[in-house]
Amino acid sequence: MFTTKPSSRFTWVTLSLFLLLTFCITTIATEPTSTDIGNEDSEDDLQELLAIDEEEELKQQGEVSKERLSEAEVLSKAQRIVFELNSDSVKRVIDENEFVMVLGYTPWDARSAELMPQFAEAANQLKELGIPLLMAKVDCERYPKVASMLNIKGFPTLLLFVNGTSQAYSGGGFTAEDLVIWARKKTGVPVIRINSVTEAESFLKKHPMFVVGLFKKYEGPDYEEYVKSAAADNEIQFVETSAGNVAKVLFPEIKDTKPFLGIVKSEPERYTSYEGSFEKDNILQFLDHNKFPLVTKLNEMNYARIYSSPVKLQVFVFAEADELKKLFEPFLDVARKFKSKIMFMYIDIQDENLAKPFLTLFGLEETEDTVVTAFDNKMSSKFLLESDPTPNNIEEFCSGLLRGTLSPFFKSQPIPDNKEASVQIVVGKTFDNLVLDSPMDVLLEVHTPWCINCETTSKQIEKLAKHFKGLDTLMFARIDASANEHPKLQVDNYPTLLYYPASDKENPIKLSTKTSSKDLAAFINKQLKAKDQGTKDEL
Repeated sequence: MFTTKPSSRFTWVTLSLFLLLTFCITTIATEPTSTDIGNEDSEDDLQELLAIDEEEELKQQGEVSKERLSEAEVLSKAQRIVFELNSDSVKRVIDENEFVMVLGYTPWDARSAELMPQFAEAANQLKELGIPLLMAKVDCERYPKVASMLNIKGFPTLLLFVNGTSQAYSGGGFTAEDLVIWARKKTGVPVIRINSVTEAESFLKKHPMFVVGLFKKYEGPDYEEYVKSAAADNEIQFVETSAGNVAKVLFPEIKDTKPFLGIVKSEPERYTSYEGSFEKDNILQFLDHNKFPLVTKLNEMNYARIYSSPVKLQVFVFAEADELKKLFEPFLDVARKFKSKIMFMYIDIQDENLAKPFLTLFGLEETEDTVVTAFDNKMSSKFLLESDPTPNNIEEFCSGLLRGTLSPFFKSQPIPDNKEASVQIVVGKTFDNLVLDSPMDVLLEVHTPWCINCETTSKQIEKLAKHFKGLDTLMFARIDASANEHPKLQVDNYPTLLYYPASDKENPIKLSTKTSSKDLAAFINKQLKAKDQGTKDEL
């Protein structure tokens, strides 16, 4: 039996998990198989590797004056403070340092290559901030024993060691800023204190999103809950101040109350005030519902965060770039009306890597027209806007999603002509009529085009259909599960044979596809005989 796609009920969840596994930093990969290379590079003194050559730095300052270093120079500078682990150094480095962040990579992995410069720049920023964290990397292809000792099984992998105990990276993204925010929180600096307007103005230039807290004093129950929230959150930088003029720079719409908490984002809905009590769980819930823009562009880096959001109702717009520009403002207006209740995303329909997997769920993978869909991740249900994607129709669609009055979408091929067919073709739209509501017993073959063993089973069903031809109490049928769905057809393996007795369509009998044609025919005869006997008894 050949296992392929999951049942329709879990299709959306499976796709989500697939994308999640694909795009998360710790993707599952095969274990390294090469052996340690002999005569490893001699290990320089750790402090020399961490230090930036002062003489060279002074020379650079003289040459470029006040001009900024080029990106290449910045990266080169940063990479010099990332320690390269090997078999001899790994245990000593982790044992002798309170905090060590390790990047496990391989030279041939594309995602490792993407992350490497971000990791190096994060190391540079953390050093400038004076954070006592050693940033290190290990080539898992060259040193597979080191990778095994650190329990690194996928590439790239980020691990933080605190006094020798490791924890996986759980930040919100993989930019240098994301790594720095997470590292600062995990090393005991969950909140940045800002004391002056100058500091606030400088902070604003570097941080597009943050949480600001205004307090009379840095003590008391409210402040303690704020700090706990900052330590528990893995994605957003928290700042604190006791000066109203400083808070006004960070959050111009701030209310003249202490304590105050608000989130700042680089989008039209830039400022959102917190109205609840200062309790950690309530604060974190507020952030979970407000940290995303009103309308978010879905990409590989934010997919995992979006899927893990507690806002389980999500609406997606798929359109070409020019059409998205026209739709964006109206879509933004709709999003405002459902803020914190429904998440709104948009995807360029030309981006096959992101758009096609979603559109395939609706049988629309080849379309070029604007498509509006929705998902209820709590119920594993999907929905399709089948009217024109006007702002009014989108708003009505969202209202129905929120109220729970939308009908879930199930894929279906066009209704076929079955007049001359010995085996009836069932599609999503005809499943009720031909299978569940039919007065006949139905033997249904569930197949997919990619299933290896389906062809053999199909031939077997064709033979049985000819053998029982002419019976008006029995129907043979088949359905392509890749293109058709029905809420009462939940199949995990293909091919699958289901026998629906006329007397009990709610409980089909699952038959083994390894059963011979002779045994299947005997089973069918037994069912028909029992049916005839039941009819006679009724008479």
